[in-house]
Amino acid sequence: MPAATGLLSGGLAVPGSASAADTLPEYAPVPAASIGPALNAAGYYVGRIRGNLYWVTDAFYQAMFLTTPEGVVLVDAPPTIGHNLLRAIDDVTKTNGMPSKVTHLVYSHSHADHIGASAILGKDVVRIGHSETRRLLRLDRDPNRPVPTETFDHRYVLNVGGERLELAHHGPNHSPDNIFVYAPAQRTLMVVDVLYPGWVPFKNLAVSQDIPAWVKAHDVAMEYPWQTLVGGHLGRLGVRADGDIQKQYMADLDAAVRNASATLDPTPYFQKYGPSGNSWAIFKTYLDAVARQAAEPVVAKYTGILAAADVFTVDNAYALLESQRIDGGLLGPFGVRS
Repeated sequence: MPAATGLLSGGLAVPGSASAADTLPEYAPVPAASIGPALNAAGYYVGRIRGNLYWVTDAFYQAMFLTTPEGVVLVDAPPTIGHNLLRAIDDVTKTNGMPSKVTHLVYSHSHADHIGASAILGKDVVRIGHSETRRLLRLDRDPNRPVPTETFDHRYVLNVGGERLELAHHGPNHSPDNIFVYAPAQRTLMVVDVLYPGWVPFKNLAVSQDIPAWVKAHDVAMEYPWQTLVGGHLGRLGVRADGDIQKQYMADLDAAVRNASATLDPTPYFQKYGPSGNSWAIFKTYLDAVARQAAEPVVAKYTGILAAADVFTVDNAYALLESQRIDGGLLGPFGVRS
């Protein structure tokens, strides 16, 4: 609630919000194991992961940072955390005696919701990102997201003040430029918008641009020898069991979508909308029905285990269904005419 209140009070008023709240849907309670640590009065939590590696969250987004004798290395600058990033860094460095100045900022990828507060760090920060991140940010021309000053294509090792981060691009997944950031001394991996510890993935499988590659990225992440995961979202860190359960969620969802596609009779949808020539109505109602049928057993299985199983599983089933059709060639009733 402190984080949500901070976001709402800091933005525009919502007309009619009281009456709207009366009609909003009810969802299953969030499992206690999915909830992160309590936020402070300013709306953030900062904690140590291991050694000089720390993380900060506002229960919506996450960043991580290394404190070193030469300055702070920050990974991502989510705008919802904003200036609380600097407050969190000050909290830590006042205690451990390290300098508080951020000297390096690593971009996990180009999306504004994860790096949109980059500009608050000033012009002197060394910004590091994938070469595709630079290309995309040049196109966006967003003053809040200055382009990286240093880029790489495949791998980049950042050594600052005796601390080390290993950056790697394993191909597109959530976005074309999304990278893996590994802190070997701390056995910590940060990969954003792929694994969601304690929760189901965000709507439409994290709004990922390449669904097959996003699914494959789960295996890539689990190949790293990490003990702690910074997923970029929500309120808690991840452990390896979180990766295993999301892989199982995706396997169950894949099987359910394939089963629904094979068993749901498309005839009523063609009969209802075909005579009027409303092709889009046929597609919409049939595909929506497949997604709902596929989601039903998955929601039942994961409610109480993964938070928001009843919120986004239908959307995730739809995204996976579309990927199976478009990327996998499982066209169902829209396949090669006999």
